[in-house]
Amino acid sequence: MKKVLDLFAGCGGLSLGFQNMGFEVVGAFERWETAAACYEANFEHPVYREDLSDIQNVIPKIKALPPFDIIIGGPPCQDFSHAGKRVEDKQAALTKAFAEITAAIRPRWFVMENVDRVQKSVSYSAARRAFKNADYGLTEVVLDASLCGAPQKRKRFFCIGSLNNKDGFLTDYIAKNLSSKKMTLRDYFGQSLDFEYYYRHPRNYSRRAVYSIDEPAPTMRGMNRPIPPGYLGHPNDACKLNSKLRSLTTFERSLIQTFPPNFRWLGNKTEVEQMIGNAVPVKLAEFAAKSLRRHICECERLVHSG
Repeated sequence: MKKVLDLFAGCGGLSLGFQNMGFEVVGAFERWETAAACYEANFEHPVYREDLSDIQNVIPKIKALPPFDIIIGGPPCQDFSHAGKRVEDKQAALTKAFAEITAAIRPRWFVMENVDRVQKSVSYSAARRAFKNADYGLTEVVLDASLCGAPQKRKRFFCIGSLNNKDGFLTDYIAKNLSSKKMTLRDYFGQSLDFEYYYRHPRNYSRRAVYSIDEPAPTMRGMNRPIPPGYLGHPNDACKLNSKLRSLTTFERSLIQTFPPNFRWLGNKTEVEQMIGNAVPVKLAEFAAKSLRRHICECERLVHSG
């Protein structure tokens, strides 16, 4: 069983996906106290509350930990996100920090997750150079969560690294194992939902806001609002406004992010909504973990046969 260390762990979506696929997560780093406490409530391994932007301080601490094989993580992405201002700032620099830490530690494999826009950023260009200078082969791919087992049209960029390997080492496997059909809420939840339509607050009123359970959910963001008096409907809404229509509950949003029903959420409502919106959907993390597991098994098979 390969051992995993999670950097920028948040509440643990990426960790849980890897754990579910048979990896042993041995530790996590998360500076936001609320997310760290939530993570701690759901996992048995330690959570280190360190500032990962201070790489000269944190690298010796990581090297002092018990051995592990893989680094995973999702550096904060607000500076890159479609919902943000799209200006690279301190949080964007954490993508480069992830790469520099990984390059210094040189685990056999790594998995970095971020929003799809990160590929065009200055920070990712610097991160990619750090990975390549450390002799990693890279598989770089944007994954739609609705094609990876989650009922949500959420696109995320994954950079998966394998030490002393060629670029694109997992590209074909990933492409062959994506679903041919986008997963809808009805596909995932069956008949357990007590609604057919729901409201999801748009970034502006020129966009639709009402969705059907017979389509993938839009991206779960870090905020959740009820239907405001100012929303009068949109031509592309899945149904017209009516008295039964409502926004999703916090719990329902966590389930759409494919967290299990028994996952323990700590913090106030605003904090929990933010953790849910920031998280990697567990099923998407499982897809990435399963892909890497396949590669690791193939590497070990070649070693044993050689």
